[in-house]
Amino acid sequence: MGGFKATTALFMLTLCKSFFSVVSEPDVVTAPMERTEQEALHAALRGIVGNGWNGSELYPDPCGWTPIQGVSCDLFEGMWYVTVLNIGPIYDNSLECANDAKLDEHLFELKHLTSISFFNCFTSTDRPATLASDNWNKLATSLRALEFRSNRGLIGTIPSTLGSLTNLESLVLIENALNNGEIPRELDNLFNLKRLSLAGNSLSGPIPSTLGNSLSNLLILDLSRNSLTGPVPPSLGNMHSLLKLDLSYNCLNGTLPNELSTLRNLTLLDLRNNSICGGWLQALQGMVSIQEVLLSNNPMGGNLMAFFEWKILINLTTLDLSNLSITGEIPESMTGLRRLRFLALDNNYITGSVSAEFADLPCINSLHISSNNLTGELRFPEGFYKKMGRRFAAWNNPNLCYNASSKSAGYVPLGVDKCEHEKENYISITSEENKRDKENRTANSDRIASVGRSAASITRFKRVILAPLLSVFLFVMLL
Repeated sequence: MGGFKATTALFMLTLCKSFFSVVSEPDVVTAPMERTEQEALHAALRGIVGNGWNGSELYPDPCGWTPIQGVSCDLFEGMWYVTVLNIGPIYDNSLECANDAKLDEHLFELKHLTSISFFNCFTSTDRPATLASDNWNKLATSLRALEFRSNRGLIGTIPSTLGSLTNLESLVLIENALNNGEIPRELDNLFNLKRLSLAGNSLSGPIPSTLGNSLSNLLILDLSRNSLTGPVPPSLGNMHSLLKLDLSYNCLNGTLPNELSTLRNLTLLDLRNNSICGGWLQALQGMVSIQEVLLSNNPMGGNLMAFFEWKILINLTTLDLSNLSITGEIPESMTGLRRLRFLALDNNYITGSVSAEFADLPCINSLHISSNNLTGELRFPEGFYKKMGRRFAAWNNPNLCYNASSKSAGYVPLGVDKCEHEKENYISITSEENKRDKENRTANSDRIASVGRSAASITRFKRVILAPLLSVFLFVMLL
């Protein structure tokens, strides 16, 4: 028993010694932060939050026990360095940007930065900020992602020095106030780029003609909602990895280059609201992975029948060809697009009839064919009109009508007349029914009249024949 107690005491003593040995070694618990790194961080944040912000007192150990919301760090050779800056009203305790927030040059001293993001931070139009700096090249080896989103007080041009960030994989400058300039050709140097989004600014001028020559790894190109002019450059056809191409809401013109047909991995093509005048049928030929084609409001022209094999676009879910000035008939092969959900062919010069087989598409939930020159009879079943409701639009086709198989007035195509022969049949059927009703009423009247005449005859028979006989019978009985 004594031996057991001794062993237990020895174990507890060893355990206590090990515990105090661990907590007495501060190098194991924390790692230091390079002083110049810490000072650069505090100075950079002071330019954003305001000069009255005393970061050295509030956050003396920003990568340790006093972390800053939106700041992430990592260890390099036993020292803490800032790797991520995510500034903006994202979390409740996020740093609040000052009205005169600006990019401080100390930002470029954070030599291990991999990601910079500013959301809704530069908001003052009276004291705007810019991206201009000659020091972007200091982040060339480390920076992978650069994002400025929804900063209405961020003005000026896109600096050409961003082209020095050769390891950049994502460049997102969306919904700022960048203006008075073109897309710099130096962005061609960002050969590791996978996402380039410059949407919602006021960029002008042409898309750089060489943009697609070196950006072969690009997955997303979004230049929408700007004031870009000129044609779509053929070099974009070299972006063989491209998944999404959005050039909508610009002032682009010319013909789409045939080179776009080589984008076999493309899933989204959005060219809405430009002045592009052709080439779309040829461009679609090779886009075998395409899911969404949005081309509306362009003077593209072309004949729908010129594209014979719509069925090869087996992944297509959305096809918007409204207001393109296209002609021809609706190809029967379109009814083979089994994944199609949305089809808009309205406001064109399309002729011919509409196949009833569109109702058999399992996913279709919107079909717009109004304002064309369509003719003939819509032979969709009543259930189709019921399912689609106002998502089926066929009005303003003067020679188009619908059949009268639908018995419910609530499920007929809005703005489309009933076919004339159906009206005639309806009138004929109604007249026949009215005639039969009249004949039945006449027959009933005759039967009633006949019954009345028979009753009168019986009354006369009783008075003329039976009455005298009854008198004779009574006289004989009295004798």
